[in-house]
Amino acid sequence: MQTSSITGQDSGRIEQREAEWQVRKDLAAAYRLVAHFGWDDLVFTHLSARVPGGDHHFLINPYGLLFREITASSLVKIDQDGNIVQSGSLHRVNPAGFTIHSAVHMNREDAGAVMHLHAADGVAVSAHRDGLLPLSQTAMLCLDHLSYHDYEGVALDLGERERLTRDLGNKSMMMLRNHGVLTLGRDVPEAFTYLYFLMKACEIQVRAQACGPTWTPSAAAIETTRQQSQELGKAAKLTWPALLRLLESEGQVYAV
Repeated sequence: MQTSSITGQDSGRIEQREAEWQVRKDLAAAYRLVAHFGWDDLVFTHLSARVPGGDHHFLINPYGLLFREITASSLVKIDQDGNIVQSGSLHRVNPAGFTIHSAVHMNREDAGAVMHLHAADGVAVSAHRDGLLPLSQTAMLCLDHLSYHDYEGVALDLGERERLTRDLGNKSMMMLRNHGVLTLGRDVPEAFTYLYFLMKACEIQVRAQACGPTWTPSAAAIETTRQQSQELGKAAKLTWPALLRLLESEGQVYAV
């Protein structure tokens, strides 16, 4: 009678596949949530996540699908040189997406996920001379996490990666001037939480400035809120399960 057993190496591969599948499901959910909130831009812009393991691979959307069409299995796996390692139905990625996301993943070990949008309110604030202003509690919670990068054209020049990561520094949010917004987190839920706060802050600023003269809180209040913002990423533990329930309530099929 023959018996079979799972070796330690086999067990490790199974665990890695399961870990990758979880990241795929979370990233596909994030794409669906971006579409839900109306932040998508046809098939353009991109969200990415690092694949667990030591191969330096990451997942990104196939170039040609709407965000509301993305599923866990349709995500494209690429390496840090832009080579496609594994794909679903579409075997291509946005070159500008590779430039931006590879820059962050290659230079920030804590960047488990990176999210970049062209949503109108984010672009509007990125083009404002003073950038994001402390006009709301939401904005004040973002300010200490925020950096800026000047526009250089469509991000096709790999040389821009060095300048982008230099400007990003150790921050978790970035205004890409005249272009859009970018956030990163240790995982998809954290990166999306930062994205939500930044987009909400931009939306509030656009509405407030449309109303006329605005009121700025005291420097002491701004500083207090800055200090309180240090735990912002931890909000993902509460928000992400609720966001997944939102997708499920809408009947969204993304985890396939």
